Amino acid sequence: MKTIILTSFLIIIVFSIIALAQQITQWAVHDESRPHPPVVTPGKTDNDPPADATVLFDGSNLQAWQSCKDGGDVKWKLQDDYMEVVPKTGDIQTRQGFGSCQLHIEWSTPEVVTESGQKRGNSGVFLMGKYEVQILDSYENVTYADGQAAAVYGQNPPLVNACRKPGQWQTYDIIFHAPQFADDKVIKPGTMTVFHNGVLVQDHWEIKGITYHKIPSHYEPHADKMPLILQDHGNPLRFRNIWIRPLEDEPRTKLN
Repeated sequence: MKTIILTSFLIIIVFSIIALAQQITQWAVHDESRPHPPVVTPGKTDNDPPADATVLFDGSNLQAWQSCKDGGDVKWKLQDDYMEVVPKTGDIQTRQGFGSCQLHIEWSTPEVVTESGQKRGNSGVFLMGKYEVQILDSYENVTYADGQAAAVYGQNPPLVNACRKPGQWQTYDIIFHAPQFADDKVIKPGTMTVFHNGVLVQDHWEIKGITYHKIPSHYEPHADKMPLILQDHGNPLRFRNIWIRPLEDEPRTKLN
């Protein structure tokens, strides 16, 4: 009798798990009625924007950007197919706000090396204007680990140093999921996955908060969509081929 009861109990558990799994996914395995994902035409190469991307810079103009200082026109140099930081003119930001996204950006540090550490090819990509992926010439250039190229600045060093030589074009492909807030408190931290020159350097890193310098990161509530910022850190960095794809997040759920 005990064996029969135990077997029946196990069967109930198994079917309960199956039912729960189907409830979570809402679809049975290989369900023919399950909706298909939308079709997106990819770019001609992995670096080219897919059909559903917003092109932020293609080398032709700076219309998608504005000065962070006064909201006016960008004072950086536009030349050939790239834009170049003009030191002391200030950071620039997109006119449009974004939240969770896939971002592709290409950058190049000065070919002639005159400085070291944080003074060598320094800039940054700020998702939502608050969460920085560091840009730096980290080719044979030692600095603090959480401040080198591809670090989530002040928080997490890259898994590896994938920097190319100064003057060569480099790429960041970033998957960013924005933090979510309720009642002025973070209920779901943001995350960052970063590929540097095709190499995984940040693997779904859970962001600890807004980027600060020499101050522990912490969250502050903000809007769901905010501009992307590129930093003027006093070095003539170059940028080209910038595009972004907004991503949908799962519904908000409070932390345990």
